[in-house]
Amino acid sequence: MSQVSDSSSWGNAPRAEARSDLPFIPLAVPSITDREIAKVTDAVKSGFVSSVGPYVEEFENTFAELVGAKHAVACSSGTAAIHLAFAVLDVPRGAEIAVPDFTFVGSSNPIAYVGAKPWLIDSESETWCLDQDRLIEALEDRKRRGDALPAVIEPVHILGQPARIDRLIEFCRSNGIAVVEDAAESLGATWSDGAFAGRHTGTVGTIGAFSFNGNKLATAGGGGMLVTDDAELAKRAKHLSTQAKVPDIGYLHDEVGYNYRLTNIAAALGLAQIERLDELKARRAHVAARYEAAFADTDIVTQPRIEGFDATYWLYSVLVPKGAGAEYRDALWKHLGAQQIGSRPLWRPLHLQPPWQASDRLGGEVAEDIFTRGLSLPCSFDLTDADQDRVIEAVLEFDSAASA
Repeated sequence: MSQVSDSSSWGNAPRAEARSDLPFIPLAVPSITDREIAKVTDAVKSGFVSSVGPYVEEFENTFAELVGAKHAVACSSGTAAIHLAFAVLDVPRGAEIAVPDFTFVGSSNPIAYVGAKPWLIDSESETWCLDQDRLIEALEDRKRRGDALPAVIEPVHILGQPARIDRLIEFCRSNGIAVVEDAAESLGATWSDGAFAGRHTGTVGTIGAFSFNGNKLATAGGGGMLVTDDAELAKRAKHLSTQAKVPDIGYLHDEVGYNYRLTNIAAALGLAQIERLDELKARRAHVAARYEAAFADTDIVTQPRIEGFDATYWLYSVLVPKGAGAEYRDALWKHLGAQQIGSRPLWRPLHLQPPWQASDRLGGEVAEDIFTRGLSLPCSFDLTDADQDRVIEAVLEFDSAASA
């Protein structure tokens, strides 16, 4: 990028020329150590390079124990895990699934895969996650009118922040609604207070889904995990993930399945990563605390920090000053790019995405505000304090000039 686009509306905001003399600071890259290399090498040498091999089962068992679930099923992506969840719950075609408006499309696409309809729910400002109070009020109104309730509610723990869903889970239990937690971004996040104290995200609903994409807190180079305490749901998820193949002479498939298996090589990498989870979490927490301190005396809004909700700050994100909007966010994004600093605007709300524009929705104002003002900053495990200081200095420089 050569320079920031017209920033005259932001006072003396810097029109930064691109710097070729500075090393690039990436947004989020994985941390790969000798531990990961050793396990992946062992998997390759073993000859078990596809979905058959000891690391797949070990990864599943270790992960289930880590998060406190009875069963875990490894699969090819977090999106696949969500799809399998809807499939094993036998969501009827045409049924409704409530999903946050502010989330990545990997949360919503599986709704279409099973022929269901999304109901887009706005976020709350405090957590940036689904607004349970607003949703429960709407559900109670439906009950009073005798209208149908959703088949599934899919809360998403946004950016590693546990959602506030204690009352929502209780409502769903009382009304026969399944809960599929999208925990793709929140591996390692927990609640330390309230109804779910001591529990990991992804384990308080009917089924939870996790992701091990390359930029996640822990990666398998891709891949996902479905977790549940229901043995029958786990058994069927495993069956469907392997093309619904049953033991028999020749190939016999008793229903339509999916090629959602995780490879032994990917499982080896994922296993090595989750064995380092405490270390990976601690580094993200360190980075988050430094951003919070740096921006404390500015109008920049830092990522939620709520007592009793122990976030993992997967992709550390901030909101530009209230009222500034997308023009300010984009100018800051380009300014950082010119300074050889990776950053990224947050997701467009689902109701602004072409496939979902006609969907029913509840609100959307908060989701739009988070999108309009949101920007993710570098937060890799290997981000040094010196590099983070460079990021902070660039943000503060822009903010100071824009406010002048």
